[in-house]
Amino acid sequence: MTDFTSRAGLSRRAILKGGATLAVGLAAPAIVSRRALASSGELNILMWSDYLPETFVSAFETSTGIKINFTGIGSNEEIINKMKATKGRGFDIVSPTNNRSLQWQPLELLQPIDMTRVPLENVNPAMAKIGEVDWAFGEGVYWAPHIWGTEGIAWRTDLFTPKGVLPSYGDVWADENAGKTMGRGHSMMLGAGLYMETIGELAPGDVWKAYKTPEAMAEVWGKITDWCIAKKGNVKLLWNDADTQKNGLLNEGVIVGQTWDGPPLALKTAGEPVMYAAPLEGAMAWVDGIAIPTGAENIDAVYEFLKHAYMPELAGEAIDHHGYNSPVLGADKFAGAAYARNFADAYPGDALANLNPWPAEPQWYADARTEFVNRFTSA
Repeated sequence: MTDFTSRAGLSRRAILKGGATLAVGLAAPAIVSRRALASSGELNILMWSDYLPETFVSAFETSTGIKINFTGIGSNEEIINKMKATKGRGFDIVSPTNNRSLQWQPLELLQPIDMTRVPLENVNPAMAKIGEVDWAFGEGVYWAPHIWGTEGIAWRTDLFTPKGVLPSYGDVWADENAGKTMGRGHSMMLGAGLYMETIGELAPGDVWKAYKTPEAMAEVWGKITDWCIAKKGNVKLLWNDADTQKNGLLNEGVIVGQTWDGPPLALKTAGEPVMYAAPLEGAMAWVDGIAIPTGAENIDAVYEFLKHAYMPELAGEAIDHHGYNSPVLGADKFAGAAYARNFADAYPGDALANLNPWPAEPQWYADARTEFVNRFTSA
């Protein structure tokens, strides 16, 4: 996976700002494309459940006359399984995460994107390069960046206080928080591994070594799984989507959990006593993208969507609602003060320089991890 962040001197401005200059025309209202009108007038999207706020959908539909049919998902496995089941048909856009390229390439369920129809000059060059490097499957590029974010620690400010400036992945497993924590199976186990490195239960670097070979994966994840099973009783809730995370913090008695950044920050913006921050061990960073299945029927509408997704004003308004971040240059200028405040709270000090870009996952790694996660969840 392309490392889209620098390990030094990183800031929100550095992440969202690149060398390209925004086209002046983007400040004007979008124009209905003749190509878009040549499609069925609909766009079928399979995307993460909280990525399309009504403000964006309304602006897109009003501008283009194209109706969005949205199906929300909560995991990369859902996207892959749906596309395998339908042989790439049924949707015009899917949204795989950047580190899943090695799993998608052999499936041959995506078609290359015509980059001459995509305003990539409006996108952070480092994030655009992820597609050019990791998703270049021989005949073109099969992925473009859409939204980026992190997975770290969220907590109820009225019920939990981190021991230091930043929380830790270990807080999810701590005895003092027993019965009041949550996480997602595979990623909370990875977070546990990073915490185990800090307390001597794993050697430094073991978690990343597990991506190298099946043998290293079996050794490292065997230890992680045994450790997590021993502490499973401390975990109250396993989440699988954004709504489950929000509900856990608001209604299920969860005081601290390992979550995506968007859901708790959306709650924080709404005035709930919720905070999110990168943990001591470093937040896990990812970029979710836009890809076109082989059976997509409304191709022209796809490029209208990409054009609108890369407009700073629309991208900025969207991040105000869903709480994640945009790769679009200048999007932050169109987000409100709450977004800027949330970003600063989530990544204090050198937290941005300490991000852990999620490594590319070979299929053998994903398969083995599923077995370990099943051992944990069924224990």
